[in-house]
Amino acid sequence: MRIGTNWFKSLALVVGVGVLLAGCGSGGQQTSGSGGASGGSGDKVYVVGTDAAYPPFQMLEADKISGHDIDVMNAIAEAGGFKIEWKNTGWDPLFDGLDKGTVDIGISSITITEKRKEKYDFSDSYFEANQLILVAEDSPVTKLADLKGKKIGVQAATTGEEVVKKAFGDTYEGLKGYDDMPSSVDDFFNGRVDAVIGDNGVLSYYVNKVKDKKFKLIKDDSFEKEFYGMIVKKGNTDAMNKINEGLKKIKENGKLQEIYNQYFDNK
Repeated sequence: MRIGTNWFKSLALVVGVGVLLAGCGSGGQQTSGSGGASGGSGDKVYVVGTDAAYPPFQMLEADKISGHDIDVMNAIAEAGGFKIEWKNTGWDPLFDGLDKGTVDIGISSITITEKRKEKYDFSDSYFEANQLILVAEDSPVTKLADLKGKKIGVQAATTGEEVVKKAFGDTYEGLKGYDDMPSSVDDFFNGRVDAVIGDNGVLSYYVNKVKDKKFKLIKDDSFEKEFYGMIVKKGNTDAMNKINEGLKKIKENGKLQEIYNQYFDNK
């Protein structure tokens, strides 16, 4: 889960990796989906905002937006019979756009929280996330508590950073924050940190791009699960009903699982 705004200043690190994925994402203003049986030029086109800086969920490939969440939203629109237009808004401007009405739908690995529900309406969940711990293959570490006194790398302003602070204190000297996940993983494999903590999807994506390295990923049951959902401005039942209808269909017909397998099945 992303919390703040300090995201992927070194986006060039991920562009080369991202092209390995056969994503079917759309460009910034390209429309997707279908007007359905009553479709026509007069159909409403829903503007979908995202922050394309969180591979493999959202990323930029040249001038194209792609990734897991983009494929999911495109499939929902197709199944739900409505048209969408993509806009790479960035993180904070995504929420601002929803508030101002310049964005109709937001999808960007947004964790469903009670606080956010006060201001926005969430769809049903389309992804379950949890934190993982990356350590050396021969490490005796089996849970977060075992990392006390160790150097721990995290991506700044994420849940990974929050769980370390919660466990060891806000001023824990062993905590090292990075602008992006590739930098933390690189430092781990170069021995600069003893472990890395991050979202399962993002962390697994990067470590599995590293060849001939011995490591293991540990799931600590003390980590709370998180669920990603799409958001709309509170009260926008028209858009929300269409989203949930399309999401239900791709859950039932296996398309959602197919997209998941495309990005994470080998993890």
